[in-house]
Amino acid sequence: MTRIYLSPPDVGDDERRSLLDAFDSNWIAPLGPHVDAFEREVAERVGVGGAVALSSGTAALHLALLLLGVGPGDDVLVPTLTFVATANVVTYLGARPVLVDCDAATWTMDPDLVEAELAARARRGRLPRAVVTVDLYGQCADYDRLAATCAEFDVPVLEDAAEALGATYHDRAAGSFGEAGVFSFNGNKIITTSGGGMLVSDRRELVERARHLASQAREPVPHYEHVDIGFNYRLSNLLAAIGRAQLRGLDRRVARRRQINAAYRAALGDVPGVEFMPIAPYGQPNCWLTCILVDPDRFGSTSEDIRLALEELDIESRPTWKPLHLQPAFAGVDVAGGDVAAAIFERGLCLPSGSNLSDDDLSRVATTVAGLARA
Repeated sequence: MTRIYLSPPDVGDDERRSLLDAFDSNWIAPLGPHVDAFEREVAERVGVGGAVALSSGTAALHLALLLLGVGPGDDVLVPTLTFVATANVVTYLGARPVLVDCDAATWTMDPDLVEAELAARARRGRLPRAVVTVDLYGQCADYDRLAATCAEFDVPVLEDAAEALGATYHDRAAGSFGEAGVFSFNGNKIITTSGGGMLVSDRRELVERARHLASQAREPVPHYEHVDIGFNYRLSNLLAAIGRAQLRGLDRRVARRRQINAAYRAALGDVPGVEFMPIAPYGQPNCWLTCILVDPDRFGSTSEDIRLALEELDIESRPTWKPLHLQPAFAGVDVAGGDVAAAIFERGLCLPSGSNLSDDDLSRVATTVAGLARA
C-alpha cells in the first residue's frame, strides 16, 4: 500500500499538455499569455473585475495590505485560528496583528468579537487599519455581519480565501468580498500551480497598482526607471499554464472533496466522541480539508493518538491550525478571546481529503479511526 497524503496535488494529462504548450511557446520567463489568461479566468470564475497572478498567496496578502494603506504602527485584526502567513504579512509592513477568536458554530472569525473590538477601539480613537477575514478550511466567514460591522466603522476588509476557491457564501463566490480577496495555489490547495497565488478585486486601480508593484515597480519607459519600491512577485507563465488546466477541473475537485467529507461523516458521525467541523448555514464550503474534533473521554483516545496510529499505517493526518496567540512568534500580541480556537486545536485533527483520494483509501482511513474508539 502506498502512503496516503493529507492533500496532495491532483494533476493529469490536461496539466501536462498545458505546461508543454507554455514550454514550447518559449514563454519561460515570468509573464506571458498563460498568465494573462489565468488572471481573466479566475476573475470570471470569482465574479470580480480583475486579478493579478502572483508567486504565492502570502505575496498577495502582503500587497493587498500595502495597498490598503497598512504601515508602521498600525493595527490589523486577524483571526487567531489560521495559518501563520495571515498574520506574518502584517508584521512585514511594520504593523501589529490583533488576534480575534473564532465562532464555535463556524470556526471562522467571530463577528460579535469583531464588533466589540472595533467599538472599543473607536472609543479610544485607535481603530485598526484593516480587518483580515479567513475562509477557514474552505468555509466562508460570515460576511453579512462582518462587512456591515466593518463598514459602520469605516475599516476595510481583506478576504483571505487562500483555502476556499470554489466555496460560496449565499450566491457569491469566496474571494469576492471586501476590498480585495486572496487565493493560494500551493501544492496542497484545491487547485495548484506548484507555488502561486492570486489577488482579486473589483477595484481596478487596486488591481493595476498591485500588478505594477509585483513587477519590481518598473515604469513604462525604455530604460529601467523606478519611482516606487517594488517586489518580484509575479507568477511564471509555466505555472500559470498548469493553473489554467487545474481551474478547468475545479468543479470536479470541489465535488470530490465534498463527497469525501460526506463519506467521513457517514462513517464516523455516530462514533462517540467524534464531531465534525460545523457547516455554516449561509453557504457551501469547498471541503478543502475534512476536520474532526475528538473528545478523549468519550472516544477513548486523543486526536494525537489517532494521528500517530494513522502514521503507523503510512497515512498522513495533521492537527488543526495552532492558534496564533499560542505561537511563540506572536507572544504578547493583543488577543480578543482565544478559548474557542485553543479548544479546537487541542482536540482537532485534519483527515486525508485530497480530490484524488480513492474510495478504498478513504475507507481505510475511516475504518482505522473508528477502530480506535473505545468498545
